[in-house]
Amino acid sequence: MRRIVSVWLIDWPISVWRRSAMRARRPASPPDPALDPKTPFALILKNSRGAAILHALNPAARVAGLRRGQTQADALAMIPHLICKPADPEAEARALTALAVWAERWSPSVSIDPGREGSGYEGLEGLFLDLTGAAHLFGGESALLAQIGDRLAGAGSRARAAMAPTPAAAWALARWGEAEGDGGIADDETVRGLLAPLPVEALRIDDRTLAQARRFGLKRIGDLYPMPRAGLARRFRDGDGVGLVQRLDQALGFAGEALTPVRPPPKYRAWQAWMEPVGDLEGVEARLTDLVVDLSAPLVRDGQGARALTLTGFRSDGGTTGLSVRMGRPGRDAGIWLRLFREAGLGRLELGFGLDALMLTADEVEPMTPRQGALESEAEARQAESLAALIDRLAARLGEARVLTCQPVDSWIPERAERWRPALGRGPTARADADARRPILLLDPPEPVEALAELPDGAPVRFIWRRLARRVVRSDGPERLSPEWWRPRPDDRQVRTRDYYRVEDDAGARYWLFREGLYGREFSGAAEERAPSWWMHGVLP
Repeated sequence: MRRIVSVWLIDWPISVWRRSAMRARRPASPPDPALDPKTPFALILKNSRGAAILHALNPAARVAGLRRGQTQADALAMIPHLICKPADPEAEARALTALAVWAERWSPSVSIDPGREGSGYEGLEGLFLDLTGAAHLFGGESALLAQIGDRLAGAGSRARAAMAPTPAAAWALARWGEAEGDGGIADDETVRGLLAPLPVEALRIDDRTLAQARRFGLKRIGDLYPMPRAGLARRFRDGDGVGLVQRLDQALGFAGEALTPVRPPPKYRAWQAWMEPVGDLEGVEARLTDLVVDLSAPLVRDGQGARALTLTGFRSDGGTTGLSVRMGRPGRDAGIWLRLFREAGLGRLELGFGLDALMLTADEVEPMTPRQGALESEAEARQAESLAALIDRLAARLGEARVLTCQPVDSWIPERAERWRPALGRGPTARADADARRPILLLDPPEPVEALAELPDGAPVRFIWRRLARRVVRSDGPERLSPEWWRPRPDDRQVRTRDYYRVEDDAGARYWLFREGLYGREFSGAAEERAPSWWMHGVLP
């Protein structure tokens, strides 16, 4: 049986605004009247017509008779001393996303309730948690709902939770259920009876459909049970094409309703929770040692290896902190994982007032395919594994973007034949025979050289580079490279033929230089041909 928990965050926009205002308030500043719970307070938004409407109200404003969606002018006419502040829906959405990640302490699948546009519940004020088969881990369903309410209350958010077989039924019970503290618990046998006394708006229908249903005397969900389904489907349909019958079927489990988690649920995860918060890194590392062992066991059982891990810490103040590591090869060695997290820096975790839960997830998993050692040198295999481990440690400590390796490019022009890419997950590339005759490092850009050479294509006998004259005693070449005419240069210069030479001077130093252009006419499509020029491109070992 599917078990869905709906968490209704009562006055969530007000809670987010109060938390932001208290954080920005200076110690010596006078108290803000808007923070007084006895003072009517409202958050204001502009609608599509430019009119200011009430986006959220505190309990004092609701007791005074104000309602959500009312214009600010009407509200001020009723309560002249109403305090109004601009709302920030983006900040509310960011805070709700952060809270959804924090709620993963109970379930790996947490979704944000998108509300219902046009129904008076279009604000982001709720979460859905899929706890199918997991309630026993928290002492049962009643204990779980109580724990969710207590944790959220401790984090400064008033909440009401309910559990049911469907998201729609849990949503309705969380807002209109009669149980104290939470909205109640329903299963497949009791959900129909628990929904029957609830008002029709608990089905998340829009205002137009709700008004039409009330005109027909349909005030409770139970009033819909004996009604002919064909007539209901024909008469009650909202602007999105979702009818009253479909909403009823979703609540009773006859029609499906998809939930989109904030983060994709990991297939493999390990977590620990404890009563007293842990506020030091030594305690976090000690518990991480247990987590890597717990996560490695199911991977070994299934023949899988992880390439990316994320450690999420759940703070007692309602926040989360995280640290991620990646590996070039899939692995499941708990000792290596622990060392990578140490290299990444456990000190980066923001512990706040302490962590009361830790979760380790395998974000990327691949099968661990065995390698046949008889076809390759054992020493080479150990060297490749050592290099991969070194790259993993350097990437964890310095960051993936700072550990690079050269990758070949399909081009015979030397400066275009390689490019830097993150080394994580990429093995070393063997150099071709032609590349072995070139310098390991190239001068970028090539530096000009004054050379004396025999025409038309002889090697230089003397050249001046960086104001020093050098006499050539040995030379090899030319190695002619034709221009890639389909790739224009960034500086719009004409790409010309190059003749490369490997030369050695009388001091024993060896160089790799080239002549750009040919003596005589060269077919290039240009009206005039520049004189050939000499350039230094690298120093040979």
